[in-house]
Amino acid sequence: MFKNQPKGLIPAALSNMGERFGYYIMNAVLVLFLCSKFGLTGDESSLIYSFFYAGIYILSLVGGFIADKTQNYKGTIISGLIIMTAGYVILSIPILATEGNHTWLLALTCVSLFLIAFGNGLFKGNLQAIVGQLYDNPRYSAQRDSGFQIFYVFINIGGLIAPFVAPMLRSWWLGVNDMVYNADFPELCHQFLSVTNSMNTENIDNLYAVATSAGYAAGADLQAFCTKYLEVFNTGIHYSFIASVAAMLISLVIFLITKRSLPSPASKTKTQTVTYTQAEKLAMAKEIKQRMAALFAVLGIVVFFWFSFHQNGTSLSLFARDFVNTDTIAPEIWQAVNPFFVIVLTPLVMLLFSSLSRRGREISTPRKIAIGMGLAALAYLFLTLYSTIQGYPSGDEFRAMAATAKEGLKAGPWVLIVLYFFLTVAELFISPLGLSFVSKVAPKHMQGICQGLWLGATAVGNLMLWVGPLMYNKWSINYAWGVFCIVCVISMSVMFGMVKWLERVTDDEAAPAPEPIETKEDNVI
Repeated sequence: MFKNQPKGLIPAALSNMGERFGYYIMNAVLVLFLCSKFGLTGDESSLIYSFFYAGIYILSLVGGFIADKTQNYKGTIISGLIIMTAGYVILSIPILATEGNHTWLLALTCVSLFLIAFGNGLFKGNLQAIVGQLYDNPRYSAQRDSGFQIFYVFINIGGLIAPFVAPMLRSWWLGVNDMVYNADFPELCHQFLSVTNSMNTENIDNLYAVATSAGYAAGADLQAFCTKYLEVFNTGIHYSFIASVAAMLISLVIFLITKRSLPSPASKTKTQTVTYTQAEKLAMAKEIKQRMAALFAVLGIVVFFWFSFHQNGTSLSLFARDFVNTDTIAPEIWQAVNPFFVIVLTPLVMLLFSSLSRRGREISTPRKIAIGMGLAALAYLFLTLYSTIQGYPSGDEFRAMAATAKEGLKAGPWVLIVLYFFLTVAELFISPLGLSFVSKVAPKHMQGICQGLWLGATAVGNLMLWVGPLMYNKWSINYAWGVFCIVCVISMSVMFGMVKWLERVTDDEAAPAPEPIETKEDNVI
């Protein structure tokens, strides 16, 4: 797996792993945290999540532009880590949300999310550009796809551990205060404490039943208990953000220690003047145009993959909370299933690709991406059929049902395991190989901005994430999953239709256009 890989790969992957660990701690609980802390609905918190998630990737374009313009990739990465750390520090401060401070506290939370998104934009794409340049060396060029798959595994090691941290700290803090975790109780508390409380008798009875399971003693002041529960519940989550701060600092230290072993994609150069004929200039322009056209074609497809895949943080998180039995396992922890499968399945996928290559039946990167879209469609087809057979209503209708009726409809954990298995295999055919594809087709003077464009496509998909919870809450959920299935099938069909053209463009990369002669200074940033 690590054979014939450049030595800079592991330091870069470790630095990225630390940053991703801190990010995924926060990401695992963000939607549910916004609901429990501020009393937002699933739709409202998912809208904030969508803009935040999109901002992470849109700002990668800014980060790529800054690094390309200043020729200081490593300095930009370091700045990103510091800014992200500041955002997590703000999130980690436990302040109880009240009617008096609700507005400014929510605004401060959004500011902290912006800092995390902006810092991530400075960090993420530029580190990927550095990894891509490791494989510009002819000695390692054949290992580019496998190198990015290894890089992706390290990302998911952080993602595997992180979802356990927030629920563990939250449950620990609840236990210290003689309370018990209950996924439904924070929303009921906000409804009960609201000045416009319109809970009917059935909902009040349901509130007492859920409160008892969360540690409420019969005869005690229910209003005081609800207030206290929200404070303790959310303070436990704030403590988990301290772990994110620690992870950022570890990532920063790793990068500072190892940065000299990493290349600088746009290190300062002295360029001698070279005269090209008009034909050479036209050939260079044509090649760059072909590369960028191929890049944008693939980006147009992956927009819809990320729109579907990143429902794991919105509608699929709500599905895990509402329709899956989470008495023993908190809903956030189910997000660890995806990185677990990434770590376990990546060696198998690499073995499959290697075996096909040895037999002369190698699958091109564009074809792998098309297959990945088909696998994502299978994941949502499974969930569509299951939800149809179970006769599941909309999320809003389900949450309005009596507690006993809801328990009778809840699915077993195996449903999420099957779903994330298919989504993860799809991800392995698209995400790391997409990064590899970008590093191949990107002109050398546009490494940072092209990695930013890949992340920008992810941003466009993330901007649409709010559609998932909207469908989930308003329609019978089998229709919502059916929409995602259809989107993936259409994307797969379009991608297969472009495969031969994309393969030709990729093959053309073996003969790059002439570039200016460069005399490199000994300048390690």
